[in-house]
Amino acid sequence: RNYLLTAWKVFMRRKLFTAINLLCIVLALVVLMVATALLEHAFSPSGVEGKSDRFLQVLTMKAVTVDDKMRRSSSVGYRLIDTYLKPLKSVETVAVLTMPRSVSVYQDGRVSDLEMRRVDAQYWKVLDFTLLAGRLPTADDDDAGRFVAVINASSARKLFPGAAAVGQSLNAGGQVFEVIGVVEDALHLNAYADIWTPITTLPSSDYKLQSWGEFSALLLAKDAAGLPAVRKEVEAVAATVQLEGPLHWGKVNFWADSKIDLFARMTVGSASRADSGAGTLLAMIAVAMLLFMLLPALNLVNLNMGRIMERSTEIGVRKAFGATSTDLVAQLVVENVLLCLAGGVLGLLCAQ
Repeated sequence: RNYLLTAWKVFMRRKLFTAINLLCIVLALVVLMVATALLEHAFSPSGVEGKSDRFLQVLTMKAVTVDDKMRRSSSVGYRLIDTYLKPLKSVETVAVLTMPRSVSVYQDGRVSDLEMRRVDAQYWKVLDFTLLAGRLPTADDDDAGRFVAVINASSARKLFPGAAAVGQSLNAGGQVFEVIGVVEDALHLNAYADIWTPITTLPSSDYKLQSWGEFSALLLAKDAAGLPAVRKEVEAVAATVQLEGPLHWGKVNFWADSKIDLFARMTVGSASRADSGAGTLLAMIAVAMLLFMLLPALNLVNLNMGRIMERSTEIGVRKAFGATSTDLVAQLVVENVLLCLAGGVLGLLCAQ
């Protein structure tokens, strides 16, 4: 009881010091928890990408000419996915998608800039969207080249306020689509978009003949244990790729990556080797978080030292009345634990 009363008196005596201590603790916890939540949301299986523990992605391809005078790196084309990746034996299914592109949507005299993806029917089987209304595109829609579209809930409210979106028409990028479904908003890497339309609605069918392009492939394995086999098969297939064009391409590299492998390859890794650099990336994140935690820790140490020096008279009186060093250390520990608990509660609330 005396420890708690003394701690309370100390906290209230120097309110500014107490507030600074709490601010350091809360700020550190909020940044760390939000950063951890973002990383977990981006790289671990959850929500729309709940199957990401058993799918890999092929996004970029790098090729070198036989004479080693020219190199090219870009997203893969539809022909390469259709010819070399769809026949893979170790996968359950292969989905094809583009990155989201900004398009102008004309609706009731208004112009809205929205993000649109072109995807195939398998895309809706790999990702677990929550369907709010209507239906999702099928292989029949792809084969027939139907101009159908799925939009997210936010776009449905924006484009068709007060009305049902399913069955409505929208003009996106100069093409008119019929809205056949509405899904929940999603912020995951492979799921983010406002509008999804079939690949077969592209203005030209030339994409079917190109190994270079704007596409990526999601390779869904039968289970998580099958991912190493998928990686090996993709690596073996890459060695057999024959690229079209006037240049005589030699070595071709592309890899089947998990989400964290893909991010690491685009930031600290290389498209020329199998190692994506994920280990290096995780080490850099860990070091960055450790350094970030050191800053408020050192600040708290300085503040506590200043507070202890200020209380030298109190400490001397207590020792004169028989208090041991253990008693004094226990008092300081109790004070800091109480302060950290209070900061922890505030930090959790602010992070939420």
